[in-house]
Amino acid sequence: MHIAFIGFGEAARAFHDSLKAHEPSLVFSAFDILFDSEGPEGACAAAAHERGVRLAATPGEAAAGADWLVSAVTADQSLPAARSVGTSLGTGQFFFDINSVAPDRKRETEALLAPSGAVYVDMAVMAPVHPRGHRTPVLIAGQTAGVMDMLGRLEFDFDVVGEEAGAATAIKMVRSLFVKGLEAITVETMLAATASGCLDRVLASLSGSYPGLKWPDIAEYNAERMLKHGKRRAAEMRESGATLDALGLDGDLARAVASLHDRMGALPADRLPGEDLAESAERLVAMRRGGSGGGIG
Repeated sequence: MHIAFIGFGEAARAFHDSLKAHEPSLVFSAFDILFDSEGPEGACAAAAHERGVRLAATPGEAAAGADWLVSAVTADQSLPAARSVGTSLGTGQFFFDINSVAPDRKRETEALLAPSGAVYVDMAVMAPVHPRGHRTPVLIAGQTAGVMDMLGRLEFDFDVVGEEAGAATAIKMVRSLFVKGLEAITVETMLAATASGCLDRVLASLSGSYPGLKWPDIAEYNAERMLKHGKRRAAEMRESGATLDALGLDGDLARAVASLHDRMGALPADRLPGEDLAESAERLVAMRRGGSGGGIG
C-alpha cells in the first residue's frame, strides 16, 4: 500500500512514523513546497530522507500511483494543494483532507476533485498528533464506506460523523473556537497580570474558581503551544471565523483569537523564555512591548 503526503510537516510526520511502525510494508512518498524553497539539504527534505520517504519533485508525482493521498498543508494552501494534484488522481484513489479549514472549503475541494474519480474524505484531527500519531482521534465524513475497513486494520481511532464533506471539519472548527480561545485568553490574562504586578493574586483567584484547569500548568502549556504553533493556529482560527460567518453568526471573536495567536507565534521563541511562569511572563511582556509580534490592540 502506497500513502503519499502533500505537505510533510508535523502531522504528516507523526502519521508516517506511527503507521510505519505498525505496518512496515507501507510505502510512502511526499511533496512539500519547502523541498523547493529550502532545497534538498533543508530541514523538511531531511525529515523525509531520514524516514525513507521518497521525495516527489511535484505534487502530481507524489499523487501518481498512491492508494491514499493525505493533504496536510497550511489552511490557506488547502485548495491550491488539491488543485495541484487534481489531474493526477483517478478512480480507486482516496484523497484525505486533514486540513483545518471551514466546511465550505472542504465542499469546494471535493467538487474540484470530483472529475478525477478519486474519493474525497473529510478528516478532522481532534487532538495533538503526538504521541499517538495516526491513532490520534479523528472524525471522518463523506464517501467513507470504501476506507473504513482499512482504517480499522491500520488502527486509526476514527468516528464517522456524516455522509457529506464538511460535517467532520464543522465539529473541529466550532470546538477550536473554545480550545484556541481558551489558550489565547489564558496567555493574555497572564501577561496582563504580569504587566500590572498582580500575577500571584490572579493565579490564586483563578485556582480557587477553576481548580480543574490546574494552574499554573495550563498557562505554561498554552503559552508554549502558542509560541510554537501560533501561525498555524491563527490560520485555523480564521477558518473558524469563516465557519461562523457561513452560519449567519459573527466570526469576529474567532478572528480576534487568530490575531492573538499570530502575535505570540511571531515572537522570537518557540518555548517559554524563563525558568518559571513569572520569569517567562516578564520576558514575554517585554518582547510584546518591544514590538516583536505586536502589542495588545
